[in-house]
Amino acid sequence: MQAQIREDQTVDGKEVAYGKDPLQTLAFWAPTLQTTRPAPLILFVHGGGWKRGDKTNATGKAKVAHFREQGYAVASIDYRLVPNATIEQQAADVAGALAYMKAHAGEFGIDPARIVLMGHSAGAHLVALVGTDPRYLQAAGLSESDVAGIVPIDGAAYDVAKQVEIGGRFMAETYGQAFGTDPERQRALSPTFQAAAPNAPAFLILHVQRKDGIAQSQALAEALRKAGTPVQINDFPGTGLKGHMVINRSLGDPSYAATPVVDAWLKARFGS
Repeated sequence: MQAQIREDQTVDGKEVAYGKDPLQTLAFWAPTLQTTRPAPLILFVHGGGWKRGDKTNATGKAKVAHFREQGYAVASIDYRLVPNATIEQQAADVAGALAYMKAHAGEFGIDPARIVLMGHSAGAHLVALVGTDPRYLQAAGLSESDVAGIVPIDGAAYDVAKQVEIGGRFMAETYGQAFGTDPERQRALSPTFQAAAPNAPAFLILHVQRKDGIAQSQALAEALRKAGTPVQINDFPGTGLKGHMVINRSLGDPSYAATPVVDAWLKARFGS
């Protein structure tokens, strides 16, 4: 698996600092399909249990290449990591990166009105949190209308307390480091419990056949629908850690089932 991750590294993006911390950086790729119109942007947030991973080894070559070919710009962010940072600070980093890209849209040739947040695993949790709890966008001088949509990919911590309960010993240290034991804080960091309006304008929730991921994705979708937020949920083959990795690595491969689903949703959100 480590060899696959190394093979999948994306290292050719333009390095940009969106904040003062060494980890507050992003890689930017302009679309390969050039037009005179400013390009939509996909802002990607990597996974890694909130404590590892980075913008070069957890984004996905196929994803970057494919979206650029569709006429979209792509940015993949680094963010401060647990235990040196909190989940709250990580969500603030996501919102801060979004604010930076919007403020510098002209320099990057992107359309500030057409930006989607996409994330995998822990990154799926973070983009869902920023898309449901308005405090993070507000602190960055933004609102829910400043993002076109949210695409969480195979996350499983949308209801933190439930995930801690079923995570078992394998993930106990990771969840404990990230979320602590205070029920009120766990609820505040749970997108499912923050999904009352206002939310980001639309969600596309993707998951594979992991029991916890299925239940968590369905519960988040139900909470969003209850709030009147448009949400689409799609499931794909794959089990265990391998399936969890494959959906991220393969998204963008035209032969992978999730790629045309995401393409159609993005086209509808971006109006292109």
